[in-house]
Amino acid sequence: MEVFRSRSISAAARALGLTQPAVSGHIASLEGQVGRALFVRQPRGVSPTPFAEDLALQIGDSLDRAEEALARARARSAHISGVVHVAGPAELMAERVAPALKSLQDAGLDIRLQLGGKTSIYRQLIAGEVDLAFTASTPDHPQLAFAVVGSERLIAVAAPDIADRISSAPDLLAALTAERLLSYDMDRPLVRGWLEQNRLPLAGFVPAITAPDLRMLRALVECGAGWSVIPDYLVVAAVQARRVAAIPAPVSDPTNPFHLVWSKSGLRHPRVAHARDVLLQAWTDQGQTAC
Repeated sequence: MEVFRSRSISAAARALGLTQPAVSGHIASLEGQVGRALFVRQPRGVSPTPFAEDLALQIGDSLDRAEEALARARARSAHISGVVHVAGPAELMAERVAPALKSLQDAGLDIRLQLGGKTSIYRQLIAGEVDLAFTASTPDHPQLAFAVVGSERLIAVAAPDIADRISSAPDLLAALTAERLLSYDMDRPLVRGWLEQNRLPLAGFVPAITAPDLRMLRALVECGAGWSVIPDYLVVAAVQARRVAAIPAPVSDPTNPFHLVWSKSGLRHPRVAHARDVLLQAWTDQGQTAC
C-alpha cells in the first residue's frame, strides 16, 4: 500500500523506516504469492498494474483502519510525549486553530508550527516533514486523509463608503468592476468563489493589490484601498466596529469547509494518531463540527 500510494519504492522505504532492498524484497515476495506483477518499474518510481489497483482497492481502507487502531492502542498503553509538527495558513492558524493547539500542549506534546499555502502544506505532509495540517481546501492525494473540523463563510467587504457606493448602484457588476479589487493572489480564489456563487463573471476583475495574507487584505480594506472577499472569522469584528461593511450578496455568501489533514501512513505512529485524536476532540469540545 505504501508503494502504491507513493508510486516509489524509495519513498515507501523512507516512510516505513526500512531499506529500499527490504521493500523491494517484500514486493517481490508478494508478487510470487499472488502470481502477478504488481508494479512496473519506470525511470522515476513505479506504476501499479491493474491487478495492484484492484488489490489496493480491496485492502487499502481495511489496512488503514487496522494500523490506526494499533497506533491508538499503543498510545493508550504508554505515556505519549515528543514533538508534533503542524502546518497551515497563517491566518487560519492564528484565528481559528491556536486555541485547539493548546490541547496538544496539555497532552504533553511539544508543537512546531509551519506556515504556508496548500501546495507547500500537502508537499510537506506527503514527504513526512509535518505530521498534521489544517487547510481550507480538500486534499485529493491518495496518501492523505482528512476530517472536516469547521467552516468559513466568504464575505465581500469594503470600507463603509465604498460598500455603500457599490450596494446602492443599480448594476452590481458594473459597480464592483468600477472599484479596485484586492486579492490573495492573481488567481483570485476567494473572489472567484464569491462571484461564482452569485452568478457573476470573473472576467474583468484584475487585482489592484495582491497580498498572500488575508489579514493584510483586511487592513487594506479598512484603509479604503478597495474591496475584497475575506472569510467571516477575519472580518466579523471589523464589521461590528463599522471599520468595514459587507457588500450584500445577490444570491448568497459561499461557505467553505476547512480540514484537519494527515498522511495515512503517519497514523502508524502513536504520537501522530494521539495528536490527531486530541485535536479532533478539542474541536468537538469547542462546539466545532468534526466528522
